[in-house]
Amino acid sequence: MPLWRAEKTAMPVPEKLSRLLELADQGPALRAALAEEVAALLLAWPRDYPESMRQVCESLLAKALHDVDAPTRAKLRVQLYSQPRLAERVLSQEATSRPLIEAARLGKDLAGILAESLGLDRRIAQDILQDESGAKLAVACKASCMDRCAFSALALLVHPARERSHAFAMLDTFDSLPAAEASRRLRGWQSEEQRLSA
Repeated sequence: MPLWRAEKTAMPVPEKLSRLLELADQGPALRAALAEEVAALLLAWPRDYPESMRQVCESLLAKALHDVDAPTRAKLRVQLYSQPRLAERVLSQEATSRPLIEAARLGKDLAGILAESLGLDRRIAQDILQDESGAKLAVACKASCMDRCAFSALALLVHPARERSHAFAMLDTFDSLPAAEASRRLRGWQSEEQRLSA
């Protein structure tokens, strides 16, 4: 266990909450640190911490996620997806799906928006969008906590003029894909992005 995690989870409840609120008061410059610390706490919630504090932390994380950059948001999204209920409560599914669907409808730079929202290299995002099977898009959407309806709309916009059977096959891929597998593959793409940019 990293030293910072052992130190911070061992902290008594009042001091921990004070520390988090202190970070929150530091403004946007420390939002990423705040979001990462709160996410780590929520994912390994100490037994002696009250449930009422969990709700405060979830609200704090949801607010902090609005102020962090896209790569940090993508990284946290993948971390939180290991606990789908927590991810649903904290992550705004619309925050990812709405800009993508709107860009696809208007013929805008979908690869750029996908790359930014998932913390990927543009070339990887283009590869995801150009995958004729729609399987890579299903992985990206599932890993970003997008719901089935939003995935369906995006898949039909990205791959128009297909037979119905192709649309159903893409939905089946999305439905049968385990969340953990989608998160693992997204982390792989993000690691590849880091290698490409190095």
